[in-house]
Formats: sequence, structure tokens, C-alpha cells
Amino acid sequence: MKIIQITDTHFSPSKPHFNGNWAPLLSWIEATGADLIVHTGDLTVDGADKDEDITFSMDLMRQVSIPMLIVPGNHDVGHLKGSDQPVNAERLARWRSLAGDDRWLEDAAGWRFIGLNSLLLGHEDDEEEAQFEWLSKALEDRAGRRVALFAHKPLFVDAPDEGDTGYWSVRPAQRRRLYDLIAAHDVALFASGHLHWAWQGRFDNTQLTWGPSAAFIIDKMEREMPGERLIGAVVHEFDTSVESEIVAVPGMTAYVLDDVVLEVYPQAVKQREPVE
Repeated sequence: MKIIQITDTHFSPSKPHFNGNWAPLLSWIEATGADLIVHTGDLTVDGADKDEDITFSMDLMRQVSIPMLIVPGNHDVGHLKGSDQPVNAERLARWRSLAGDDRWLEDAAGWRFIGLNSLLLGHEDDEEEAQFEWLSKALEDRAGRRVALFAHKPLFVDAPDEGDTGYWSVRPAQRRRLYDLIAAHDVALFASGHLHWAWQGRFDNTQLTWGPSAAFIIDKMEREMPGERLIGAVVHEFDTSVESEIVAVPGMTAYVLDDVVLEVYPQAVKQREPVE
């Protein structure tokens, strides 16, 4: 079973800065012979508030001949309470109406593949609790299948026991709940995006993979993180275990967000001071 993971494509009809990466990525995907594509979020530049960003991006995804499953990112459904675009009922409804379910499971080749809406984590509300209940049942009912989890946000950035990283990873209380479920249910892989860094590591018996963005890298706007800056995708091969390869896809451009942030995400300039 071969799964291609793509992430952080940031497509938009009105802010087309990164749309040029779709043609080479699509060509590469079609040549891989993959069984499934998983998009781990930030499909759009601003689908959280713009229907047209989601519909435009979903039209691009329908060009792929291979089945695809998508989980949303913060630019698709919003982020934490207190942010410019917190997750709310309206934003979730927009995604569910135009893109489909924000969580899913798929069984194949002795594996259970699960997609989570990681943007619900940290809200401590009914939506978050419903997803934890759904996830617990999905894991309990796996009937001996091994498990791979896909989400937008990573479990942590620098260390498994780190504190709250705010924007970047799952908050500590929700991370602890995920750790307990992962330990109890033979989760072999946790694959995510969001950071715009490509990295692989482990947490106990679980492989961790941060997929590289298909849109842009970040230079001085944010601190250095583990891994490397590159534009591409991940090839996951599932047999009795999982082998994952981060790939720099030929023909794609490593756009630098710092160069265009005033046009694409002007609010990010107000929220964060540049790193000297």
C-alpha cells in the first residue's frame, strides 16, 4: 500500500502566489503509482473565510486520478481561541459543505488510516470531545489492524514533553490524551504538516513525519525548527511496518513566504516580530 502525503499547498484564485507548484506536483503524483493521496491541511490560502478558496482548491484536487482524503488546516477552518480566525461552527460548516468530512478513517491492506481535525484540539469544547470519542472508538474497533494517523499539526516541535508552543503544535493536555491512545493501540505513524519544515523522528514506538509544504518555506519570519526547508511530498509504503521517504519534487519552486507575506498574509506581520 503506497500513500502519498501532500500538505500546505495554500491555493487561492485571488492570491495565486503558489498555484504554479500544482502542475509539477500533479504530474509527479500521477507517476508514483500510489494507492491513495492524503492531504494534511492548509489546502487553501484562506478557506477559513472564503468559499471561493475552498471551491477553487477542491477543483484542483479533483484533477488527481488517485483517491484522495483531506484533513483541514488552520487556514482552512481557523485556529485557536483568541486568534484572528478561531475555529467556530460557521467555519467548520463551510469546510464540511465544500470539502467534505474534517475527520475520516480508511481500512486497507491490514491498516487503519485515520485523519484528524487537529484544529479542534485545545478548544476544550463539544467538538473536541466528540472527536476524541470518535477516535477512541476508531482505535478500539481496529480489529488487529495497525494504525497510521494523519493530522495538520504535529504532536510537538522540539521535545515530546515540551510546554505549550502556541501556534505550532498540539497543546500539552490534548497531546497527553493522544499519547495515551497511541500507546494503547499500535499506532505506527503520526504524519503531519503545518510547520513548513521536513523532518522524521520517533516517539516511543511511533514514527513521526512532518511533510514538507508544497507552497513555501519560511526564512527569518520564524525560528529555526528541526529538519530541513524543502518543497515536496512524502511517500509512505505500508506493509507489516511503514517506510517513509521525504521527496523534493522536481519542478516545484521553493517560494519564500518572507518575500510575499505582505501580499498573502499581512496579518502575520502584525502578529509576529521578525527574528533578528
